[in-house]
Amino acid sequence: MNHAQLTALGRALRLLGEHGEALTSDSPDAKLHEVKADLKRALDLLEDSVTTAAPSTRCPEHPTGPVDEAAPDLCLLCETRRRAARRAEFNGPAPHHRPTEPVQSRYGVSGDRPQPQQRWLPELWTGQTWQLCGTPRRDRREAELYIAAQRKAPRAAMAYRLVHEFTDYEVLRVWGTPVRVDIEPMGNL
Repeated sequence: MNHAQLTALGRALRLLGEHGEALTSDSPDAKLHEVKADLKRALDLLEDSVTTAAPSTRCPEHPTGPVDEAAPDLCLLCETRRRAARRAEFNGPAPHHRPTEPVQSRYGVSGDRPQPQQRWLPELWTGQTWQLCGTPRRDRREAELYIAAQRKAPRAAMAYRLVHEFTDYEVLRVWGTPVRVDIEPMGNL
């Protein structure tokens, strides 16, 4: 609500207060119609100045939050917090469940492997050298599936290989036969 709206609404409400003090049981109908018009004007000013939804709770922190009819302030969020505090008061703090065994991961647990971590590198034969194709994988099966898909591609390389990288490099498997191709046309004649 801006300052002009606040001033106009205050003036309209003060005028209504004056009307309320002046009303008696024998007030004429013209006076009642005037009160009605002023009341409508005050309601219109109030309607223009209110921009948010009506609060659904009596909670100052969550005025439009979810409603819990059993809560004193009707706020479900605050009542849930209060209930948890009451439970902790009677039952003690909630136990923290820690699994006795680490949860299995497809990549393993970091403490199980020394650094550098092992990786499987898919490589293709360019005709001159072995070149990395695709992303190095942490899972051997995934790397082999990737190479199998590459071999079925329309522009497959002459040969592929899978290199295991741990503290050293070891060629695990080779698909196809790498043949050295001379880059000079006509065989360097």
